[in-house]
Parts: sequence; structure tokens; C-alpha cells
Amino acid sequence: MLAGLIFATEDADDRPDTLAATLPFGGMSLVEYQARLLIAAGAQHILVAVSRVTPALLGAVSRIKRRGVTVDMVRSAQEAAAKAHPLAEVVVFADSLVTTDEVTARMAGASSDTLLITEDDGSAPAVERIDAAHCWAGIAKIGAGRLGEIAAMPREYDFQSTLLRIAVQSGARQMRLPADAAKSGHGIERAGAALATRSNAVIAALAGQRRGWADRFFFTPISRLLLPRLVARGVPDWSLIAGGVVVAAGVLAGIALGHVRYAFPVALVAAALFSTGALLASLRGEDRRARLHDAAVPALAGVVVLAAGAAISSSVALPTAMILALALVAFAAMAERVPAPSRVWHGTPAAYLLLLAVPVVAGYPIAGLAAVAAYAAATLAAKIESLRQKA
Repeated sequence: MLAGLIFATEDADDRPDTLAATLPFGGMSLVEYQARLLIAAGAQHILVAVSRVTPALLGAVSRIKRRGVTVDMVRSAQEAAAKAHPLAEVVVFADSLVTTDEVTARMAGASSDTLLITEDDGSAPAVERIDAAHCWAGIAKIGAGRLGEIAAMPREYDFQSTLLRIAVQSGARQMRLPADAAKSGHGIERAGAALATRSNAVIAALAGQRRGWADRFFFTPISRLLLPRLVARGVPDWSLIAGGVVVAAGVLAGIALGHVRYAFPVALVAAALFSTGALLASLRGEDRRARLHDAAVPALAGVVVLAAGAAISSSVALPTAMILALALVAFAAMAERVPAPSRVWHGTPAAYLLLLAVPVVAGYPIAGLAAVAAYAAATLAAKIESLRQKA
């Protein structure tokens, strides 16, 4: 069983009487974001170590519980040891730590008694020195039994520092912080304004996880531009899918009225809304809605391609466009189902929609459908070949 321990005891640097853990981050509070990372890594039980309980912290804990995990607030190592499952492996987050899904997943998959370390003692990731050359970088993985060892210490000992010392003395394995983690926002931050800046770095890292060329060079830059503004204004992710549906309805209406040339650029707007909504939902831990946003992009692409093929065939009284549209959708659907690793050049529904926009706007829709259908067929063939080679 995997559990998480989040320290939430320190005050914010620029907001007196406000816990740093309750500062806004990514459209939620920092402690909610930390819990989201732990839950995504597989934690089923979250312990929040507190020195005092504030209304903002109570609200944050209540919202974390809605994610379907057990959450307990503890005031000491003794309470933590009593609450934790005796066989649990515990991923520990230092107070006010900002990090990413990738770093959290690496630590969750590490062996018990592992410390994330950095050699740069003057950097934001450095929490506390553990020897002459290394500093703790804010995440540890320990067995629940270590909490019992800490509980045996005098109560006046600092819980977080004592946990670190026990782990070091037990010979904990050291895992080096990835070189690019600091650029992705990893570090300790207790100032509200600086936390907002670090939030933008985390958002950029989240957006950069997408691998398809259409996402990397077109949709991800749009999301990076929009997400910080959406987060700052507290815009709900469902509003983006609602906006995408409205725009998509307008696209289909335009195609029905014969405006195929103008429909595809507008369809890209709908796809950008769905793509950005997926990242926003993922950032907030709404995985179900993130999957809904992601599924909306291929659905949009398929419906728009088929509608355009039907409209073009009707206008020229030839079935060529409809046949090509059906072939494109069939090849794309099969390629998406093939369980093979995707390469950068492989086609995706978003890529097909983006590529089609150029020839359609230029007045060559049938040629565009033929070329993109061939691209989808090449993607399918490459994925099948990769499976054959593995077999």
C-alpha cells in the first residue's frame, strides 16, 4: 500500500497567519496540488502533518477527500505512526514543496528508504543538508515503521527534520534530482507571488509531456499561453469543453451551409479548447474530465472530416471525397487502437485536422483528403510493423 505524508506547518513568507500549504497554486491550494501528485502516483492514504488547523486548510482537506482517498491530519509523529498502515510505503513531501508528476512517480516507484537529493545547496530544491556534499531535495520514501522510530523520539523534536535524520542514519539510498526538474518548477516556495511564477513553470512542464508533433508545435504553445491566465482567473475546465462543443456545432453548421473552406480553421479553435481543457483538468487532478477532453479531439476530427467529405461529394456529384474521408477515419481509428509506441512523426487526430486545414483553405479539399488519408495509412503500417518486429 502506498501512502503520502505532506508537511503543512510553515507560514507563508508574505502573508502573515496564512499557512504556505494553503496558498493558491494551479487553480487550487498547494496542499491540494501535492495530494493530487501523490494520488496520481498511487497513494490511497494521505497524512497531512500540521501545527495548527485553519479554515483554509480544513477546506483543502475536505476537497482532497472528494478524490476518493483517506485523509488524516496529524499533529505529531506519534499520531502519524498510529494512523499509517503498518505495511505502507510512505512518500514524504517537505513543507511547501512544488514538484511534478514525473518526479513524484519516480520516487513512488523507488525502493523503501530513498531520499531525493541535490548537490546545489543554494538552489530552491535544497531543503536541508544531509552531508558535506548533498542536500535533501524535498521528497523521501520510507516504510511506515520509520514513523514508529520517530514517534519514540521526544515530542519537541521537529517532525520533518527528525524524519530526515532517521532516514539518513538508516542508510537511505540517494536518488539524484533530474537536471531539468528545477526548470520544471521543483523547489520549496512559501511566497505567494513567487509561487504563482513556479505554477507557470509546472504548467509548462505538464504541457510539454505531449509527444505528437501537432501538439508539440501547435496546440501545446497555445495551451502554454492560455493556461496561466485561465488558472489565475479560476476558470473551470468544463467551460472549455462547453466552448469547444459550441464552436464544433458552429463548424458543422458551416459545413452544412457549404462553407467547408472556412470550417477547418474554426475546427482548430475547437480542438485547441479541448486540448487546453484536458491539461487544465489534469493539472487539477480531474482525471475523468481530462480523459473526456482528450476523447473530444478525435471525435471532433472524425465528425468534421466525414461531414466535409459528404458536403464536398454532394457539391461535385462524385463520391470521391466521401470515400477518402471514410478511408482517413478508418485508418486513423485503427492506428489509434494499435498498442505500439507512438513516434513524433506518427499521425494523430489533431495532426490530421491541422494538415487538412491547409489544402481545404487553399481550395484543394480532395487532394488534401487523399494526402492525409495516405499519411494515416502510413502511420497505421508503421505501428503494425513495430509490433511485428517485437513479436
